[in-house]
Amino acid sequence: MSELSTGAPRNRRIWVAGHRGMVGSAIVRRLAGEPVEVLTVGREGLDLRDQRAVREWVAREKPDVIILAAAKVGGILANDTYPADFLVDNIVIEANVIEAAHRAGVERVVFLGSSCIYPKFAPQPIREESLLTGPLEPTNEWYAIAKIAGIKMCQAYRRQHGRRYISVMPSNLYGLNDNFDLNNSHVLPALIRKFHEAKRAGRDEVAVWGTGTPLREFLYVDDLADAVVFLMDNYDGAEPINCGAGYDVTIRELAETVGRVVGFTGKLVFDTSKPDGTPRKLMDSSRLAALGWTAKTGLEEGIGEVYRWFLREKADELAPA
Repeated sequence: MSELSTGAPRNRRIWVAGHRGMVGSAIVRRLAGEPVEVLTVGREGLDLRDQRAVREWVAREKPDVIILAAAKVGGILANDTYPADFLVDNIVIEANVIEAAHRAGVERVVFLGSSCIYPKFAPQPIREESLLTGPLEPTNEWYAIAKIAGIKMCQAYRRQHGRRYISVMPSNLYGLNDNFDLNNSHVLPALIRKFHEAKRAGRDEVAVWGTGTPLREFLYVDDLADAVVFLMDNYDGAEPINCGAGYDVTIRELAETVGRVVGFTGKLVFDTSKPDGTPRKLMDSSRLAALGWTAKTGLEEGIGEVYRWFLREKADELAPA
């Protein structure tokens, strides 16, 4: 692992791939205060699964840095239902963007991975060295394998071509622009919507998937965005680097916190017919902390920000007919 001393990202063209998603939009917000030019392009202008189109776009726009936040994402149900889509789409996107970056001589790629790359029963907190030391969690292994491929692509281009491409592994994320579709969302936004709708309908209970006992770490996406900009200029290691909040909570505790923020006063009912997933997933982010960065947003504070955004932007749109 090595450190860089390049300071703030000045006067560079930075392409945020996936700028409309939760992670990409947070990175765009974070870069708005920096002396850089942010490049974005939507799906209507560039299909990241089209190799030739991606190569031509990168060669034409000539970014100095690519932050690869574009991915097909979803929760347990979506991963389990569409394994081929999650595997193929993500591998193709990663390969096209990273290869195009190399061909165009892009100096830096920051690849965004996921904590699900680590083995289901990895020692906790999970260190970066745990990668590929055991079997994955079956409910999201297709997405995990694609993300592992992205890490290995960055390492391969470093080894063969000397490219300074790095990989950042965030813990479970939540924030503005999250997905609140109950069929394919992650647990935290799903709970926000469930509690909101139960409160509005006057129901006295909310069903939560699983036993409520699994432990999860949640990182506010704007904290991740800040870490990505920090690492872009302060990290140049071949190993992936973890980025987490530093603590975990049970799903029961998470549900109780969401209920408190939303103002739901009923009871929780745990649907044990639904899968729990990995028993515990806490990242060891000590390498990132040693470089000088730690998360700033507490869980209840972050959930409050997301719920206020949900009320402004999504509640009416998603209201039952």
